[in-house]
Amino acid sequence: MTPVEADSPTLVVLRTLLALAVVFVLLTTTGWTTITHRPVPGPTRAAALAAWARDRIDHRPLPGPNTSAGGIAAFFARLGPARAAELAERHPLVVGNLDGAPVSLRYRANRITLGHALAAERGRVHDARLSADGRHEAQRRLDRFVSLMRPGRQILAFDPTGTGRTAEVLGDLTRARHVSVIVPGVDTNLLTFQKTHGRYGAPAGMAESLYGAERRASPGARVAVIAWADYTAPAGVGVDAMTGRLAEGGAARLVRMTEGLPGDARVALFCHSYGSVLCGVAAPRLPARVTDLAVAGSPGMRVERATELRTPAHVWAMRDADDWIADVPHLEVGGVGHGADPVAPEFGARLLSARGAIGHSGYFAPGTDSLGNFAAIGVGSYGELVCAGADSACHGGISGTEGR
Repeated sequence: MTPVEADSPTLVVLRTLLALAVVFVLLTTTGWTTITHRPVPGPTRAAALAAWARDRIDHRPLPGPNTSAGGIAAFFARLGPARAAELAERHPLVVGNLDGAPVSLRYRANRITLGHALAAERGRVHDARLSADGRHEAQRRLDRFVSLMRPGRQILAFDPTGTGRTAEVLGDLTRARHVSVIVPGVDTNLLTFQKTHGRYGAPAGMAESLYGAERRASPGARVAVIAWADYTAPAGVGVDAMTGRLAEGGAARLVRMTEGLPGDARVALFCHSYGSVLCGVAAPRLPARVTDLAVAGSPGMRVERATELRTPAHVWAMRDADDWIADVPHLEVGGVGHGADPVAPEFGARLLSARGAIGHSGYFAPGTDSLGNFAAIGVGSYGELVCAGADSACHGGISGTEGR
């Protein structure tokens, strides 16, 4: 097809009609699915930020919420451990979510916030003024808070406001030489952060599986994995999932988080489903320490070619044969849709095998090629990757195994 034919009015009209048809189907089957926030008791970010803004140290205001991660790190370095701990006690919801603050301080602050949220939710479980559904949701939130507070869990971010956000670290983040970040997709919130059934389709289970696989792949490597559910994700496959609005907000948060990570570890992003949309939006702004960007079950990255991501990171893509996302039209018209298919050869990503994965949520299941490939990327063992085809095209231009 020539460039003139590709841009012909007839083709543009057909693409527009196809996009509108997709939206119509979504609306008739799922409705106008958008994020709604029901008020819940306990700490709110708005109130916490207002209290933070009023506070002073040595008669000086505290750094604003838009201060760079480097500026936050410098502030806490000057403050010292004792005064930093006092600040975390006074403002746990703020300190626990400050990219650039010491990791151990964030863990401590988020544990305090979790305790406050737990106490507030406990009173709702038997509140006769709530509906049966309301009390059931209160119990679910209570159970989630109890679980997140279990000894040994390292909560890097936590905000109970609305549907809630959180991030958890497996491993020693401050000493890690390789950091893997899992960016999940639709229906990600506090209640779905971990699951008993469909365990490896939830962020906590994904991280647990990847962390174990990386340690097996390279027993001596210093690795850490972050289950990063610290953005507002679309609720269901509806209008929010077909546009980039929530991805834009999440991308800003992801960039800031990667900028605020301690040390100089190499960082790999593993972006699933709508999370790959977010990663595509974030790609041009990611710091140089992000060396790999791998997407699985992607509806698109809001570009037509991998080169348009404008990132020096290796771009990897995979999709298993049973993933329904293959049936979603890969196009973008008028802000609807997310662009080209990342596993299409013309997109230009390095294509990896997902053999053994089943369905849209099976990529992190133990024993799959997809998990093995993620682990190899995470520890820099590129020579161990299994390409999607019989040849070794996905290895091209990469010099074997990186230093561990």
